Amino acid sequence: GVAFAGQLSGTTTALPGMFPNMLPLASGQFGALPVMPVQAMTQQATRHARRVYVGGLSPTANEQSVATFFSHVMSAIGGNTAGPGDAVVNVYINHEKKFAFVEMRSVEEASNAMALDGIIFEGAPVKVRRPSDYNPSLAATLGPSQPNPNLNLGAVGLTPGSAGGLEGPDRIFVGGLPYYFTEAQIRELLESFGPLRGFDLVKDRETGNSKGYAFCVYQDLSVTDIACAALNGIKMGDKTLTVRRANQGTTQPKPEQENVLLHAQQQIALQRFMLAPNVLPTKVLCLTQVVTPDELKDDDDYEDIVEDMRTECGKFGNLVSVIIPRPLPSGEMGPGVGKVFLEYTDTESSTKARQGLNGRKFGGNEVVAVFYPENKFSQGDYEG
Repeated sequence: GVAFAGQLSGTTTALPGMFPNMLPLASGQFGALPVMPVQAMTQQATRHARRVYVGGLSPTANEQSVATFFSHVMSAIGGNTAGPGDAVVNVYINHEKKFAFVEMRSVEEASNAMALDGIIFEGAPVKVRRPSDYNPSLAATLGPSQPNPNLNLGAVGLTPGSAGGLEGPDRIFVGGLPYYFTEAQIRELLESFGPLRGFDLVKDRETGNSKGYAFCVYQDLSVTDIACAALNGIKMGDKTLTVRRANQGTTQPKPEQENVLLHAQQQIALQRFMLAPNVLPTKVLCLTQVVTPDELKDDDDYEDIVEDMRTECGKFGNLVSVIIPRPLPSGEMGPGVGKVFLEYTDTESSTKARQGLNGRKFGGNEVVAVFYPENKFSQGDYEG
């Protein structure tokens, strides 16, 4: 900075109005010092409050990927407060211990980053904490020390925690999901235990396809353990579900009495789940609210309806058969009249068809499409 000093003392116009309060000093006893902007000095003093500890990194993480990721998610949640540009100014990684120090531009941005604890980076949740040299009382004089409560954490798949802070001890990790499961199906499976407050199916950023895991939080937090216990280990196609609290270390062992209760609730939950007809995909789809018994009486009309269905529903995949039960010649309603059964060659097609048909309007009615048990269908049992 010495070259600068001469320039400053000679021609004060070189920096019109930029550091007006420093200019008189420039030529005096301090020589070149004031040219170091105030910002650089405070940067040093605030460093402990601007650094964020990130633990549990994947082995492939590097400085560049961590910096890019955290700049991206900070901007996505609206956590950038120091103007445009990237929030991250520097990253140091300790590869052996799989952690990083991520330095933010400002104290406030570092505090906002605290809300990102548990975010998924390269397929696994990472810990986001203050570094060990963080000095809370000193930091409090430098800027906000809590994340802004209005951050849009949903944008990055995080749910603000229920119990103080954003740690979310009731956040559930749902892994081992078959890739063909749609967001709606997974929600439906989870909601057989109660309404969700937050849900996020993690998707590949490039393709938008499911990565086979999701996170959720129940509105009624007492459901958390029941749902985990009931769903964990269930086989879905060729996969087995892993369902547990996302940061499991926080739960206290349950007293004996509660265990008995939990076990009973688990049994009930499992039965409810197994009885829920719509949850596990089968190759057979049952549609209601599509046809009225009157439309099925005339032979020609009947053939037309079957043909229409075959054409329309064949768009979703390979149809094996279309069965539309008819009223008996006596006018009596046999089992399944008013329903349409579509049998596909595979569950992928039936799942696509269910997505495409459920809720669609036919003659002013909204179609209801549910999976139908294959064993019942093959026995010609259309009661269900």
